[in-house]
Amino acid sequence: MEPTLFMYSAGIVAVAMLVWDTIEVGRNDAANIVNAVFGARVLRRRTAVYVAGVAVILGACAASLVMETARKGIFDPEQLSLRDALSVYLGVYLTDTVLLYSFSAFGMPVSTTAGLVFSLLGGGLALGGIEAVHWGKTSEVITAIIFSILITGLAGFAVQRVFRTVIGQDCENPKQVYKHGAWIAGFLLTGLVYFILMKGMKNVAFINTVRTNTFDVWGAPLVLIVLWAVFTVVVEAILLIGKDRAARRLFSGLAIVGMLAIAFGFGQNDLCNSTSPGLATWLILRHGEIAHQIPVPTWLLFSCGILLFLGMTTQNAQRVTRAEVNTGSQGDVVRLYAPAWCITLAKLIMPHKDDHKVLAPEPRLTENHKLQHYDSLRAAVITSISGSTIAFASGLGLPVSTTYVAFAAVVASGYADRIFLRGDAHLKLGRTIWVICGWLLSACIAASATAAFAKTISLAGAVGIALCLAVNLTVRHRMKKRADAQEERLIREAAERKKAVLGERFQTLSATDHDDERM
Repeated sequence: MEPTLFMYSAGIVAVAMLVWDTIEVGRNDAANIVNAVFGARVLRRRTAVYVAGVAVILGACAASLVMETARKGIFDPEQLSLRDALSVYLGVYLTDTVLLYSFSAFGMPVSTTAGLVFSLLGGGLALGGIEAVHWGKTSEVITAIIFSILITGLAGFAVQRVFRTVIGQDCENPKQVYKHGAWIAGFLLTGLVYFILMKGMKNVAFINTVRTNTFDVWGAPLVLIVLWAVFTVVVEAILLIGKDRAARRLFSGLAIVGMLAIAFGFGQNDLCNSTSPGLATWLILRHGEIAHQIPVPTWLLFSCGILLFLGMTTQNAQRVTRAEVNTGSQGDVVRLYAPAWCITLAKLIMPHKDDHKVLAPEPRLTENHKLQHYDSLRAAVITSISGSTIAFASGLGLPVSTTYVAFAAVVASGYADRIFLRGDAHLKLGRTIWVICGWLLSACIAASATAAFAKTISLAGAVGIALCLAVNLTVRHRMKKRADAQEERLIREAAERKKAVLGERFQTLSATDHDDERM
């Protein structure tokens, strides 16, 4: 391709958008990584982000040296001209950056994988037509997403209900931990190891050799049973040595281990959600051709890992984490937003409240006067089920969304603990409905907006890039103002509901004391 204003503009915007999109991916997906540990108050959010951030960077550095540019083969860029292919990739970036930013600003978890897939689908259709789209792979992606949510939900509910039944409401009770902690920990650790081998570190030569000589030779069922037995014995030994101190911290430690496993896998496998369009653009501009594979130097992977980590530390990332944690909270008063119709629907399908049937522990404050949204048992289940589901899907070669899986684990484990029978239950369930609707809405927005951006850039060239960038920045500014206003309103409303709850409890206690005096 001869140097033109369009080429220079495309190159500059692609590099800038690669940086921005990588930060946005970290900003939104940070909630999926740290929500369980933070919600259980095992670690402070900042500490959890820094610890998980190290694993994210390491995972990014261990990523495959060959990265897909047309994610999962959604469309065939070779059927497009080089100009149209550049237009699609730029349209993907211009859409995903503002889409992720807007959802993060409102504290809404959204799938970066689904965003990329539907953006490529919309752009491919707009410029290449029906023939340019791989419909078989597209159907497989959509099916995998739906089934990953269902599998995570069912597994999260079943595992949490069983573990809660045997452990009870106090997962730090040494007596119960001595009796059941070892085999439960063995079960969860086995799932995490399976996750690391099958998903997180499958491209590492040593791990691949170990997996080949174990899973491929003896079969997954037998190896998993042996692993469970070994881990059970090891944990039992740790409990005997550490005694009560080890028993009280067992599930907290498991939650941290699970967080690290998910963070490593996220850094290694989800990096291409933000980098592949930019790398594809760079290859086209540099070599004048479209290729499906790009060798990526380690320093670039490390740099992108740093950008993911920086996105995790932003204010909007805190909103996503807080909102996701509150949706599955066992507390009475939560700070959430859901449209009126979602709350009305939640009230219609919500079971009758009866606090005596709630299995989750009573809400309590930590030493720092922070509400504990989960206990450490549930945090460990959330991280383990999320990782294990992704591992199972990956072993079948099915692409799944970390966001969808993690959110499903939070809600399903909460439903197992019957948190929707307590406090702001209608708001929690309404928020769940709103998040699911947001997933469907994000897919439609990603496809349609990318199609519009790609068509505009293809027709207008550099002027089209400038126009689409102006739209991107304008929408971003408006979304920020609206999200900040909503955040202030939620803080105010939550404070008012908290005062009302405390007032009712005070009146109840006063009435009880008065009756005691009369007696």
